Formats: sequence, structure tokens, C-alpha cells
Amino acid sequence: CAGGGRICYLSGFGNEFATEDPRCPGALPEGQVRLVPLLSVYWSWALNNPQVCPYGLYAEQLSGSAFTCPRTTNKRSWLYRIRPSVCHKPFAAMQHEALMDKWDDVAPDPNQLRWLPFTIPKAADGKVDFVMGLHTVCGAGDTRARSGIAIHVYTCNYSMTDKCFYNSDGDFLIVPQQGKILVTTEFGKMMVEPNEICVVQQGMRFGVDVFGETRGYVLEVYGVHFELPDLGPIGANGLANPRDFLVPVAWYEDRSVPGGYAVINKYQGKLFSSQQNFSPFNVVAWHGNYTPYKYNLDNFMVVNCVAFDHADPSIFTVLTAKSARPGVAVADFVIFPPRWGVADHTFRPPYYHRNCMSEFMGLIKGHYEAKEEGFLPGGATLHSIMTPHGPDVDCFEKNSTAVLKPERVAEGTMAFMFESSFSMAVTQWALQKCQRLDKSYYTCWEGLQTHFNPNWKPKSK
Repeated sequence: CAGGGRICYLSGFGNEFATEDPRCPGALPEGQVRLVPLLSVYWSWALNNPQVCPYGLYAEQLSGSAFTCPRTTNKRSWLYRIRPSVCHKPFAAMQHEALMDKWDDVAPDPNQLRWLPFTIPKAADGKVDFVMGLHTVCGAGDTRARSGIAIHVYTCNYSMTDKCFYNSDGDFLIVPQQGKILVTTEFGKMMVEPNEICVVQQGMRFGVDVFGETRGYVLEVYGVHFELPDLGPIGANGLANPRDFLVPVAWYEDRSVPGGYAVINKYQGKLFSSQQNFSPFNVVAWHGNYTPYKYNLDNFMVVNCVAFDHADPSIFTVLTAKSARPGVAVADFVIFPPRWGVADHTFRPPYYHRNCMSEFMGLIKGHYEAKEEGFLPGGATLHSIMTPHGPDVDCFEKNSTAVLKPERVAEGTMAFMFESSFSMAVTQWALQKCQRLDKSYYTCWEGLQTHFNPNWKPKSK
């Protein structure tokens, strides 16, 4: 992976990884060696925090869970870096009008909501990077209580220069929709393209490079981390397989920035900025199980009905952030990938539904089967708790009379859902300032007619 510009990865989900930049072999402490005289043998042991690190590096632990969490949920990594992250000037508040977590500023709105594709700023109108291009659409909960979620979109046209970001409030699950992004982290680099996702967990510093007009979605969860869903009767294999998740290999830059490098921190819903005179991406080696990672949605192993009836969309769950209630998620990340539809005697598209969960949907590419018109790539919908939703008129009429034969569904399409047990508040930006709210959305159901026939009789067998 050294030279040639190629980005390399380690594979696995939640593994114990160990990696060092090949420019500094032996940067990972391998333990000390001691002669035991009576036995005439050498004894060695692993050491996370040596008295003197190889290459004169500093050892720094990044904890993603409490020290005393059960071993199965304990998250931490050890970073061996040129200078520790504590070397910075004091933080000062910075303004960001569109990033927020004050959910009581706007009156509740239970209506079905749909947004046209969110506008990407033109470079001619000014440089907008990933951080300044973040806009909160909706959310719930409290960052201080470390319970809740927020859903953002990002629209940007410029790479982060001498600037990095980290989130003290929670994890970011990033879904690019238009334009690939190069995510440089303390752990290494990830190239993330549309139809891929990445997760940057709480406290991890990262920067985003873009390659033109760029847009995507972000699911933020407070106080919990994403996990693979349990498979239950599905068995040992299926859905998102652990081996398909990719973790960056160690990469560092030893770069001084005399003009100042900005470190931006999201803390209790607000942004703060501090200055330092060196790049934070100076980790020469690291090991642990608390890492950023990426995943290609094409690798999802789809489970679907092969006889009759319609399974619930939970069979398409890629990642889940669990709540304290068994089976109830703070947030699920669900996709609707290309697949076969073969169910007999069944209305195959999504059913009409009222849900005890909130459903936010986005479209990466293609045409969503339940609403082929109006729901566009780069746009979104929100169906709040117990708000009715389902197929539009065209979808219902077409699929109620369709000849049922095996067919490909959602070919060339990738829609997704952020589903949450929290009742969402929608921001002023999303309702008014973005000017992308489709106020005619409700009309897609107005043409649904009654087909009730009190004289209907079942067919004779």
C-alpha cells in the first residue's frame, strides 16, 4: 500500500486490528523481552503504553466505551502518534446556522413530508466544505443525556483544507449520494463512493476531500454505536457479512502548519474550533477494535419472500444502533437493493403502513418502486410516528392487476431508510429555509379510489 496512490484496507467488523505505516516498520509496540534466569528462557508480553515508544512516538488511547463495559461491547484503540492530540489552543465557539439539536424551536408537524433534491452550492457562489455544508433535517433526544439521533444532509463543493472535524456527541453514518469523498482519519484513509457508506465513530478526527459538487446524507446517533443485526433463524450467514466491512490501514503525515490547523469539535450540539500548528493525521501505527469503517451496499446478501406475502423491511437492515429495550432500535440503517420478486398471490410493493417508528428515506440512485415519480435521487421523505404512508396511485393500480411472474425489482436503484424509535422534530431549515419541501406530496394519494364491492363473492374452487 505504500506508494502508487493505492488505498488499502483491513477487512472485518469489530475485529481486533493492528496496523502500522510501512514507512516505519516496528512502530507497533510488540512487547518487552526478559530473560528468566532459573528457566533460561525468554519471556515476552504485549505492552500498550511503553515507557518509550518506538520511533519516539506518543501512545494515546481512544475509548469508545466505558472502561468497565462487558468485553463483548468494550471499544478502544491505541494510537501511536508523532504528537498527542492534547497539543492545541483553547476551543472557541463558532457559528453554524444550519447544524442544530434544539428540537423545540419549531412546532411539531405530523404530515407526510417530501423534499426535492437538496441544492448543492455552486463553486462560483463560494467555497463550501463538508462541515459548513452540513444541514440538520430532523432529530430527537438530547446530546447531553447521550440519547437520541439527528439526521443531516451535506452539500458541498470544496475539500477541507488544514481543517479536521470530530464529533463528541456521537457516531456519523455517512451515505454519499453524488460525488465520491476521500475521508482521511487518524486511522488512515477511506475512499467512499455513492452506493457505499462509511461510519466515523465518536471522537475520531477526520477530514473530507471532494471532487466536484457533492451531496449525501448523515445519520448521527448519540450514546450508542452501530452493530450488525442479529440473524436469528436466518442462521450464520446473510445480510451484511462481517468480512465485507473495510477498515483503513495506518497512514500518517508529519506536516507542520505554521499558519494554523483548525480542529472543529461538535460538542453538545454546537461547534467549537481550536488551532494547532501540525496535522492531526500523524498516527504512525494503531491497534484496537474502535475504528472507522466503510461498506459497499452491493455486497448485501438479500433475504426475501420466495413463496407468498410481503416480509417486513427489517430483513434489509444493514446496521442497527440498539436501545435499552430488546428489539427496539435507536436507529436502523435499512436499504432496498436490487433483488428478485417472486411472491405469488401478493401485492409485491411496500404495503400501506402506520408505524410506531419514524421513517426517513433517501434515494441514492434510480426509482423507488412505491413512488417512481416525485421521490428523486438526492431528495428525502419523512413519515413520522403513526403517520400513514404507502404506495401512490400509479403503483397501486399497476401492481394490483400485474401478471405475477418472477421479475427483477429495483434494478439500478438504491433507496435507504433511517428508521428510529424516536419521534422526530423537523428543523426550520428543512421546513422553510432550504426551499426544497414538496408541499404537493400528499396529492400522490388523493386519487386512490374505493374498490369496495359489497356483492363480491369468492371464486368457486
